Amino acid sequence: MGSMMNAPATTPPLTAAGVPPRNPAPARPATPPAGAGPAPGTPQRPNVLSLSIKDQAGLYAAYMPFLARGGIFVPSNRPFRLGEPVFLVLSLLDRPQKYQIQGVVAWITPAGTPMKTPGVGVHLPDDDNGRMLKRAVEELLGKTIESGKPTQTI
Repeated sequence: MGSMMNAPATTPPLTAAGVPPRNPAPARPATPPAGAGPAPGTPQRPNVLSLSIKDQAGLYAAYMPFLARGGIFVPSNRPFRLGEPVFLVLSLLDRPQKYQIQGVVAWITPAGTPMKTPGVGVHLPDDDNGRMLKRAVEELLGKTIESGKPTQTI
């Protein structure tokens, strides 16, 4: 790679065999072929977040019962926007099931916030997966959910 950096700007491009092509085409900016990739204005594939919660204290700290459908706080240093769709893969305690939900960012704790872990709160969706996850979390937490102890968010 270092020899390419020292090559003069007028060096013709080489073929796979390492020889210059017979009639090199003029350089053009690369443009994707029609139909390749999403059309302008099409939503991008959502960011994927993954979280494994090992104990009830961690679940209590991550759960966001104050959101209408419940939510899960996921530590992350990546930038997000409120309302941004995200795909969450979550494992809870010793349960073998992985919960996979498509939610939206409803809370952001930016890096550098004193005494808080940076990350995002994912609002659970209003679908069977979201309701099943909310039910599982609230079942695992029981009365702990009403303790009033500080969490990752409040």
